[in-house]
Amino acid sequence: MLSRSLQRAAVAGVAALLALGTLTACSDSSTDSTGRTTVVTGFYPLQFVTEKVGGPDVDVVNLAQPGAEPHDMELSPAQVAQVANAGLVVYLKGFQPQLDEAVTQNAADRAFDVAAVTPLVGGPNHQGANEEGGNAPDPHFWLDPTRLAVVAKDVAKKLAERDPAHAAAYTERGDALVAELTKLDAEFTAGLANCQRHEIVTSHAAFGYLADRYKLKQIALSGLTPDTEPTPQQVAAVAAEARQYGATTIFFETLVSPKVAQTLAEQVGAKTAVLDPLEGLAEGGTGDYFSVMRANLATLRTALGCS
Repeated sequence: MLSRSLQRAAVAGVAALLALGTLTACSDSSTDSTGRTTVVTGFYPLQFVTEKVGGPDVDVVNLAQPGAEPHDMELSPAQVAQVANAGLVVYLKGFQPQLDEAVTQNAADRAFDVAAVTPLVGGPNHQGANEEGGNAPDPHFWLDPTRLAVVAKDVAKKLAERDPAHAAAYTERGDALVAELTKLDAEFTAGLANCQRHEIVTSHAAFGYLADRYKLKQIALSGLTPDTEPTPQQVAAVAAEARQYGATTIFFETLVSPKVAQTLAEQVGAKTAVLDPLEGLAEGGTGDYFSVMRANLATLRTALGCS
């Protein structure tokens, strides 16, 4: 995984590849051999929505590989060409800088930035111990099912614009997904309504939207990007807050090392558990957005003493 400073260098270095992608892209391969619209997505939650809404009428190419942390994704020349040739690119501007650059160079007229319909926010629930201010926009909107439902509606609209012949099918599948996400939101609301604790101590500040939606308080070690290591002083500060609230569980995630979370748990006499931010599926893992979110709900209910 690249650090932020190395990432900026990598973005600069890929500029030549982006230009090459523009020059060598096929004349028009925005549909596959069966006539389906090719859609490129930046990472798993966007892939999930696009596949659900697009169904058999689209061919979805997800750029982030299973098991890989997507924040600092590096694009290969072949992936740049996929962006250039896509009928639609569904992405989150600012989350994956190399994809932002590829879109700007090759697909600005065929790109849908989902932040346009679910504006990102910052604030106290959206920062880690190693961040100041907390006003940076938090990208992890999909952990609030109601926000993902808004995106689903607009993906249906964008696909209908690109492929009018299947517009009715996109609308129908989009409405069905919105109904499923509304049901999931109701499950979280009911499941977290009566809990002994409302504080979640996490290794990565990915759960701010979930916390905002369901009236929880996130206490995070690392900030919005999980590759920033907290200092011993920051770990100690979070440990003190965890003790203050009587936290019984320190949450870590599937795509980054659990070592810091384990160290914190030892300091406060807590156990650890996985709370999945769903930036990507684990390599070789099973399930989808709904099954992982429901597993998260069960984990939260146990950790927070919910009845």
